[in-house]
This record gives sequence, structure tokens and C-alpha cells, in this order.
Amino acid sequence: MPSTLTEATDPWCLRPGESAALLRDHPWRRFVVLGDSVAEGLCEPMAGYPTTQWADRVGEELRAVRPELAYLNLGLRGLRAREVRATQLAPAVDFRPDLALVVCGGNDAFRPAYDANAVDAELTAMVEALRAAGADVITVGMFDVSHSPAVPATLRAGIGGRMRRLAARTKALADRLGTIHVHLTDHPLTADPSMYSSDGRHGSARSDAVATAETLRRLGDHVDRHSTQRAVVSRPAEDRRAGHHGPG
Repeated sequence: MPSTLTEATDPWCLRPGESAALLRDHPWRRFVVLGDSVAEGLCEPMAGYPTTQWADRVGEELRAVRPELAYLNLGLRGLRAREVRATQLAPAVDFRPDLALVVCGGNDAFRPAYDANAVDAELTAMVEALRAAGADVITVGMFDVSHSPAVPATLRAGIGGRMRRLAARTKALADRLGTIHVHLTDHPLTADPSMYSSDGRHGSARSDAVATAETLRRLGDHVDRHSTQRAVVSRPAEDRRAGHHGPG
């Protein structure tokens, strides 16, 4: 990667004005984040990229369109999925969100004893509770950190296999529960060393900038889809009939 690459010149990051265009009609006013260190924001600084980390950056971009947006980040490093649910779900629901980001399971998948069914159950419980509270929910398939140069070669295959299993199962859960899903695991940059921190567990500021772009694009898709649906439903019945030219 050229040493002069910055967010402004990185082809995988947001273009000038892109965020405002993607979110111009977004409806959200209360955004909550639940999760582990990825949610809290522990990415390693990198020249040319913002110091504002992923979830906070998403909150900033949403607030740029709606300045009244309330934002709460409950993310805390080191937590496993069951601990996220036990400590963060209740305050998240109490916040009365209309948009929630849930990202956890990575600390479970780092361990050889990773229990995929148990993590699925925790994620499902959180998503269902947040949806029942009236929130749209964002789920995430994380970058595969086994590609980090700081991960010992002897551990890469095991960690990578578990991280990809977590991502695949989270994607299946997202399809089943109807979340706004951000799948980063198979991103073209997932094996790029510049995406990872020197601790072998987290991302770099570049990874957070790329994750921000992908998240906002998925949110923009959601806004566009629902705006189109509302427009069709709101058309007068006679207008809809006038557009039908098939056999009577």
C-alpha cells in the first residue's frame, strides 16, 4: 500500500459528499451501540485516516443529517456475547432506540472452545429484543483478523476458521431476523496487513474508515428501499390502477 494513501484517496472509503447523499432522508433519531472492543473503538491510529472510530463515526454522520440525533455507545472491551447481553441489553432498550448496532462474538471466536450455538442464541436474543423495542438493527460480519501479521502463524488457521464461522452464522441470523447486515469478512481488503493493529486482535484506523463506508452504504440502501416502498403505498389507488395496462 502506498505510504501516501489517506481516507481522501483510498478507493474503499467514502467519497466527498457521499455520506450526506446516502443518509439525506434517514429517519433515525436515537442510535445505540452494543458490543465489545470493536464497538467501543480500539483501532490503532494510522496517518491519513480519522481518529474518530467506527461506531462513533457512524453516529457523527447520522447526526450531520439530523443534529437532534441522540447517541449512546455501550461497547466495552473484553466482553463475550453473553456478557454483552447481560450488561448492555437492558440499558440499550431503556434508551428507546430506533437504530441499534450489535457487534460481538469475536472474543468468543478467538477461543478454541467457541460455542457457535450459544453465541447465536445471545445475538438472537439481543436482536429480537431491540426489534421488539422498535429499533432497526445493524449486525456485522467482522474483518478476519487472522490475517493480521501480529497473529502467530500457528494460530491463524484456527482463528480464521472460527471468525469465518461466526461471520457466516451471523449472516444467516441476519437473513432470518431481517437486520441491516454489514458483511466485512469477505471484503477485498480483508487480507491486507494495513487493516490490522499491532496487537493482533483489532483493526487499524483504515479498517474503521472502510467499515464506516460499508455501514453507511448499507444504511443508505435501507433508506432508499423503504422510501420507495412508502412512495408506492402512498400513491392514490386510482393512480396505481391507471398504471396497470394488463387484461381487465
